Amino acid sequence: MPYDISEKLVVAVSSRALFDLEDENRIFETEGVERYRRYQIEHAETALKPGLGFPFIKRLLSLNALIPEYQPVEVILLSRNDPDTGMRVINSIDACGLGIERSAFLGGGDRMKYLDPFNVSLFLSANYEDVKKAVDDGYPAGQILPRRPMADDESDPEFRLAFDFDGVVASDEAEQVFAADGLQGFEAHERERAAQTLGPGPLHRFIRGMSAVQRHEQDHFSDDLDYVPVVRTAVITARAAPAHKRAMNTLREWGIRADEALFLGGVSKRSFLEEFRPHIFFDDQLSHLDPELLGTAAVHIPYGIRNP
Repeated sequence: MPYDISEKLVVAVSSRALFDLEDENRIFETEGVERYRRYQIEHAETALKPGLGFPFIKRLLSLNALIPEYQPVEVILLSRNDPDTGMRVINSIDACGLGIERSAFLGGGDRMKYLDPFNVSLFLSANYEDVKKAVDDGYPAGQILPRRPMADDESDPEFRLAFDFDGVVASDEAEQVFAADGLQGFEAHERERAAQTLGPGPLHRFIRGMSAVQRHEQDHFSDDLDYVPVVRTAVITARAAPAHKRAMNTLREWGIRADEALFLGGVSKRSFLEEFRPHIFFDDQLSHLDPELLGTAAVHIPYGIRNP
């Protein structure tokens, strides 16, 4: 019987997002593809160091052990390497004990064509051009930025994710109004449409999938009154009254559970992120993805009017 991936929360990750391949990428860019191929084949048994997205992927996969009979998460390696050069990545996955079973090595081909067949709700890559093209074509993708977060504290039992709202979870409809009509026009627009659900943004399916995981976790441990949930999510947005009502109604209509919703009204997000300490933060504006925010993987969603 074919394996059914349609009910899984599927995240696709590139080789460079998962492992530190910056030295190898420099060989590719300065010495060409054949030298890169030889280097990777010669070092196939040398395990790669974890990359920027590694802690996030490791924690995401750990959710499968939380409720073993549920197994909600699937991670797909989606690589532009060919099968020969990709062997080093496969060996590194084995060395790290990551539960990644499915992969695609495309020899420089277009990775986007396999996002739908794999039922991907987030494609995480280090390559801006790939991510931008994917988002422009309607796919859920984000660029993990060249920040250096602190080593993941494995003694921390929680898995915290933070999302901007407009242009990430929801469409950029309201941001377009703000750009055209200013703050007063934006507030009037959102007040009048408080009960109208916004259109979905690039990570709509991903945050809904995380909400489904949270519901299963809550149901599974409902008899344990002392249980502290592992998954915790926050929506951190520049919206404030009166525009907050539409965001809250939209999340409710979509069945999205957010443990925290912070409506900051333009106050800097940095101090709030330092308190929430997310393991990953998704935003459509680079100015909010502070390189000094240690311990957080920063993911840029190049979508909408903020990213022409």
